[in-house]
This record gives sequence, C-alpha cells and structure tokens, in this order.
Amino acid sequence: MVSISREPLEYVLGKYNIDVIKIRNESYKEKKGVWWVHTSDDFKVLKKVSNSEDTLKYIISAIYHLCDNGIKIPSINKTKDGKDYVKVNDSCYILSDAAKGKNPSYKTDNEFKIVVTELAKFHKASQNFHPKAGTKPKVHLGKWIDEYTKRLEDMNNFYKRDLNKNQSGEIGEIIIKEFPFFYNRAKEAISGLKGKEYKDWVDKVEKVGGLCHQDFAAGNLLLSPTGDVYVLDTDSLTIDIPARDIRKLLNKIMRKNGKWSLELLKTFINTYQITNPLSYSEWKVVKLDLMFPHLFLGAMSKFYYQRDKEWGFDKYLKKIKEICEFEKTFSPVLDSFDSLIPGL
Repeated sequence: MVSISREPLEYVLGKYNIDVIKIRNESYKEKKGVWWVHTSDDFKVLKKVSNSEDTLKYIISAIYHLCDNGIKIPSINKTKDGKDYVKVNDSCYILSDAAKGKNPSYKTDNEFKIVVTELAKFHKASQNFHPKAGTKPKVHLGKWIDEYTKRLEDMNNFYKRDLNKNQSGEIGEIIIKEFPFFYNRAKEAISGLKGKEYKDWVDKVEKVGGLCHQDFAAGNLLLSPTGDVYVLDTDSLTIDIPARDIRKLLNKIMRKNGKWSLELLKTFINTYQITNPLSYSEWKVVKLDLMFPHLFLGAMSKFYYQRDKEWGFDKYLKKIKEICEFEKTFSPVLDSFDSLIPGL
C-alpha cells in the first residue's frame, strides 16, 4: 500500500517543463489522487489515475476528440519528451491546466439551460469517436438489460431474506414495504428496454460513435469569467447512448429541487433538443431509464454491502427514506412524460 507521503511527486513533476513553487493535496485514495500544483506561471492539476494504462490511453484519445469538436476540457500538459502522462511502476500521472471559474447552479434559469446545452454539445461532439487499437475503452453500450436485471435480482435476494427473517431492523421494514413497488417498476422498464427503440439507438451509436461523461453535473462544470464552460473529471468516459448522462443529470437536478417537476423536465427536453435533437423513440428510452429505480436500488445496495464505512445505521435509514420518497414523486411525471416528447 502506497501512502501519500511516498508518492513520487517530485520525480513525476520533474518530467515537465515547469517550475514548481508549492504542491497541495486535494484528495487521496491509494489508487488515485489529486494535487494542486502552484508553478511560476499558474496553477496546474496533477492526477494519479486509477485506470489501467490502456484505459488511460482511451480516455486521453476521447478527450482530444471532444476538444477538437468544440468541448472545453482543461489542456493536458505534455512531458519534456512529448508524452501525455508519466508512468511510475504500475501507476499513471497526468498533468493538466487548472481552469478558472465557478460551478453553475440549477436554480437559475440561465445556468440551468447552460448545463443542459453543454451536455447536448458534449454528446454531439462525441459522435465519430471510435477507440484506437491498443486502447481499452470503458463500454456500457448494449449492456443495460443484463446489468439492470442482475442489479435488480441481487437486491431482490436481500428483500426475500429480510421478508423471511428481518435482519435489518427499521431499514428492513422499509424495504419489505417498498421494494415490491420498485421491483414492478424496474421489471416494466427492463421489459420496455427489450423493445426495438433501445436496440436501434445502440446500433446507431455503434455506427456513428458516442461517449457519455457519467457524472455530467454542476459540480464537474466551471463557468469561466469569459463565458466558456469547462468540463472536468473525465476519468469515467464510457461508450454508451446519451440517455445514460441525461438520466443521471435529470436525477441530480430533480433531487436538488426536492422532487420531480414536470415544468423542469419540459425545459430540459426543449433545451437539449435545440443542440442535439433526439427522436421520439430515443426519448422513450430515456423515459424507460428514468423509470428504472436506480437511486432506490443504489441506496439498498449501499446499505446491504455497507459500501460507505463511515455511515452509521441512522444515516443509511435517513438516506433510504429520502430516496424512496423522492423516487415516488416521479410517478405523476411518468404519466405525462409522453406529452412532453417532441414529435408527437
């Protein structure tokens, strides 16, 4: 296990044409870390990445493709010998410029639309990207039905266990009461994904290429003083249909809002359509992905597998109650979703 004090930062930064004044750690886990690097010119960001070298090569090629097509991502600094990263033993380090700006807010109409427009631009710019030979891409394309079924049945086993003999106290009682509702909704979503619409969109992206960010949200965007929008945290770029990012961003927006809002959803769809219009059948796939209870099953999984070691029982209880309540606010929106889709 490498401790932060034993990270070869001096060696890594010595590979670049920069004069380092000060280094400050931002975050650190054994396999990945982020440092602010104050140089004589400006600030840089050094990242130790958890991806394999071949996956990092794929991510870097995807970043260059996106930048070539108009997306602003902090520039990767080349080493003295022209490389995009430094490899030390089995770890890779990448140095980028530090972008200046502020995170946008979903609360203001203008910035809400900026975020949605930027997502649409991102998806449009990712077209015609195809992984290079010798790289190892992250791929979710075409895998949803298997992934969602596996996740659902995994949680169904925990539900059945607690139904037979509740080992989880008050949380178990909530799961016993609420799980059947979400199980049925999930089954309906999976059944819908087995239709022609999902397969057609997967086939289309297979041909024309496409990337998802996986966490395209206000916290990973910076509005610069000049009005540019910088996209951060590109470590998880994956090949998939745009619906993946749309669903994740909509869930974040609506959670910030406290509940699902038909008006916000309408503004989202209309704004996205201006820049990267989706077909009626593609929006139907977005609807099916939103119908699948990702948040509820995620909260269940986090509790049963105790994924967050710092959380106590009360925090898990609070989170599961909150998410359960929030997910149910989607029901009336679900009923009206089709009326918002352009092309009817």
